[in-house]
Amino acid sequence: MMEIEEVNNYESLPLLSLNHVSLLCRSVWDSMRLYEEVLGFIPIKRPSSFKFNGAWLYNYGIGIHLIENPLIDDLDTIIEPRPINPKDNHISFQCRDVEIVKGRLEDMGMKYVTAVVEDEGNTVDQVFFHDPDGYMIELCNCENIPILPLSACLFKPRMSSFGRAVFGPAKCGFVENAMMESLSMDMLDISF
Repeated sequence: MMEIEEVNNYESLPLLSLNHVSLLCRSVWDSMRLYEEVLGFIPIKRPSSFKFNGAWLYNYGIGIHLIENPLIDDLDTIIEPRPINPKDNHISFQCRDVEIVKGRLEDMGMKYVTAVVEDEGNTVDQVFFHDPDGYMIELCNCENIPILPLSACLFKPRMSSFGRAVFGPAKCGFVENAMMESLSMDMLDISF
């Protein structure tokens, strides 16, 4: 796993990794089935001091904490589930074989959508689906696209939409380009 060192004015926090994601669910048992059977999480012991229904699951160095609240939808009058939208909030997991995941989802009668991301000859396959409570989950082979800090991107002058030369990343994605263009413009404003 690659660690990225950020260069800024703040001392780095002693963070190690993502520990767990906590999700409210209508039925712990329904959610556990999905997280166990589709994603391969294993139920683990949770503290005995908890006085509410829930479950802790663990695998891949990540915990999923399910907290049962059968009244989640009391104020929600939506009968149809939300469409599966890859641009919505979601949890993403690395996956070696997206086709196996799609087969398992089909076996369970679950709806999903797929997407493909391409960058400089690298391809990432994505599968998006909802858990029983509507939380979006993505499984992908995202490791196919290298993680590059913005400082590692190549810079060269390019023309902006206003005909001015702007220094921006030549080999980075759209968001990185927008961030660097904004930073460059801010720096130009400061220098005059």
